[in-house]
Amino acid sequence: MSLPGQHLPELHLLIGSYTATGGGNATGISIVGSSGAGADGPALVASTVAVLDDPSFLAVSGDRVYAVSETTDGGVHAFRRSGSSLEHLWDASAGGDAPCHIRVDPAGALVVTTYVSGTVTAVSLEAAESYAASVSASDGIVGGPGAAVGAGAGADGAGTAAGHGVAGRGTGVSAVLPDAAVATEVLPDATGPDEDRQDRPHAHQSTATPDGTVLVADLGGDALHEFRVAANATSVSIEPLRVHHVAPGAGPRHMAWFDGDLLVAGELDGHVYRMRRDGSGSFREVCTAAAFDGPVETSLLSHIEVDEHGLVTVAVRGRDQIVVLDASDGGLRVVGAASAGGVWPRHFARVPGYLLVANQMSDAVAVLPVGDDGVPGEAVAQIAVGSPTCIVPL
Repeated sequence: MSLPGQHLPELHLLIGSYTATGGGNATGISIVGSSGAGADGPALVASTVAVLDDPSFLAVSGDRVYAVSETTDGGVHAFRRSGSSLEHLWDASAGGDAPCHIRVDPAGALVVTTYVSGTVTAVSLEAAESYAASVSASDGIVGGPGAAVGAGAGADGAGTAAGHGVAGRGTGVSAVLPDAAVATEVLPDATGPDEDRQDRPHAHQSTATPDGTVLVADLGGDALHEFRVAANATSVSIEPLRVHHVAPGAGPRHMAWFDGDLLVAGELDGHVYRMRRDGSGSFREVCTAAAFDGPVETSLLSHIEVDEHGLVTVAVRGRDQIVVLDASDGGLRVVGAASAGGVWPRHFARVPGYLLVANQMSDAVAVLPVGDDGVPGEAVAQIAVGSPTCIVPL
């Protein structure tokens, strides 16, 4: 749906969502494309491209699409994209319950974080691709020790030997990866002052550092855990390096980089933190800014991004706002705030001239025009999609 007189951009997107398993209204991964054109530009239509339980976060690399299934004993799923279709390639365990973030790391691995279990998992992409190709070449049957087969292997699709993953589904032959392709680390026990949300570690997101390591935000333990990930064709490893602490009760959720500094969204205290490595290698707080005035209550920060000019964009659920801060001068100050164009903005993506906001409880992605100051205007379109939680422009 677009507003009269507003010319819409041509968009091609993949959308992650919650399905009925997680209380949502989607049926899997959606793709958004143009359907004809009218006076106001192309009509933007979403359709299900892969049926999957709770694919709440996605990552794209070339023609590969990776998705978590944010369920109990959650999974990781890989697809090959061709136009507007996805071919299912392989599955792996997420290493814990409720995987909520997935990312392609420069080390050649997928890095997956699980919220409920508080784990971080790495999947060797070279090993995964090689194994999936061997399964496909043999029509879904791979012999030898440690082998596992995909869909059709038996009642549970898990094959006859130990392997990581879930039963294959979708078109094509899907492989369940062997143990050597997957490594998992459990975050150390920790709690925070919020007894309801910080009863134990909750790994929420990972990001690559300029130093070739990986940081994982632990919402439950008010910490950033640093790891070294290594992956090749036969193995993958995760080495814990150190723990960096943030303010008690902050609840670090998502992170972004600018000018060598780390910007952290505190989900629980409504603050954005700017952090920098000191001489000892530890990240220390440089400054912080409240994303809004007044009590936090049910106002929860979600996603954060920074553009090349130092404009920081952060979404606030509960208040249903997009807040913009300026980090260009080495500090942090609020520039302005605007409506998210819907209810419960869980994620967003930037495209030239627009901010696309996944408003989970509105069953829509809002298309917001953005001015030079980074503050969005009123929505010029709403893309109907059930319970959206992640947006990836293609």
